Amino acid sequence: MNLLRRRDFLASAAVTGLTATGLAGARGDDQGKPLRMGVIGCGWYGMADAREALKHGGVEVVALCDVDSEHLAKAADEFGKFGGKTPTTYKRYGDLLVAGGIDALIIATPPHWHALPFIAALGKGLDIYCEKPLAYDVREARAMVDAAAQAPGRIVQIGFQRRQDLAFRAARDYIQAGNAGRIVQVEAQIHYQAGLADNTSQAPPPSLDWDLWCGPGPKIPYSPQVGHMNWRLEKTVGHGHLVDWGIHLIDVIRWSLGEGTPRTVQAAGGLYEYAGRITTPDVLTAHFEFAKCPVTWRHKIWGAEEIDPELNNGVTFYGEKETVFVTDGKWTVAPRGKPKERRVMTEKGGSETRHMAEFLDSVRTRKAPSVTPLEAFRSTATVKLAMIAYETGRKITWDAAAEQIVGDPEASKLLKRDYRAPYKHPWNG
Repeated sequence: MNLLRRRDFLASAAVTGLTATGLAGARGDDQGKPLRMGVIGCGWYGMADAREALKHGGVEVVALCDVDSEHLAKAADEFGKFGGKTPTTYKRYGDLLVAGGIDALIIATPPHWHALPFIAALGKGLDIYCEKPLAYDVREARAMVDAAAQAPGRIVQIGFQRRQDLAFRAARDYIQAGNAGRIVQVEAQIHYQAGLADNTSQAPPPSLDWDLWCGPGPKIPYSPQVGHMNWRLEKTVGHGHLVDWGIHLIDVIRWSLGEGTPRTVQAAGGLYEYAGRITTPDVLTAHFEFAKCPVTWRHKIWGAEEIDPELNNGVTFYGEKETVFVTDGKWTVAPRGKPKERRVMTEKGGSETRHMAEFLDSVRTRKAPSVTPLEAFRSTATVKLAMIAYETGRKITWDAAAEQIVGDPEASKLLKRDYRAPYKHPWNG
């Protein structure tokens, strides 16, 4: 068994509970007891995820961690009112894990803070719901997949909620059934007007430990534009629109086509409207050569929504027989050469609710969820390779079996970012 296949087997075994150790540790035997949940990252999406978990019943939020004391206080107050008992709060994730008393953990920090608590939580025997992307860099992501493989029986779900959107699921089933014919080309885009904040360097809010927030990444000057909510467009943290939001569409494209990672990637773009205000491209085109067909991504985040708003966010699959366009809650089929026969299907929303429900069901039944760390690794690596292609200005060739960039040592260095002392990068390859 070669290295890649062995890794993939172990990762699959870990989430499906194939080993005796995993089955013995299954929490399905305790279905009458509430699931004790911890949350690391109590900002916008951490709170959204925790609220979704509470909707389903049988869950108690008992521990919270955040580097902003104001976030902690607001979250503790909200969950205390919901459950009648105020959760214990922590500034450092290690203190939360040492204290114990939880069964499962939500990780909803910015991506540069995913890998370390994720790996540590697996070491404590916890089940994990972690937001996307899997990690900040490709080597962190591989370390997380390996850690899950070495923690047999643990349930891990990554937050690619679009896989639960009924329109995306219906379109995927339609395409995989061959109705559109062979898919020749795929295009995806999310154009929108980014709301930018003040980008002048200033002292962080008194409630925020900025040094700890930066953590293993470089300590950059604080401004509202790189702090809460706005970090997604900061190169050293969120790494831009494709990595933050576009990754959802890249993930469902891979899922629909049954693809792994691309063989080559090219990218071009730049800062044309927001130069000096953000550090990732406001215009970007990336071209991915997958085994089955090419995939093209485009974004503009300075507007341009007014021309055709229905197509600003979505994926177009060009088939030999039909073209299929899918966006949140709606998909359209257009037979080639027959525009009058276009069919539009709408589906109910609730993908976030279904994704969290699947995780909670998996925790209780020990049945594998739909987005494993290995699947998340493939989508994360795909968009990170695009950013490497953009930053180097060169075509990237990717050896999926070896997980290496071919023939480009400079680009290869960007697969792993050095950690800031005293933090240690978890990849030992």
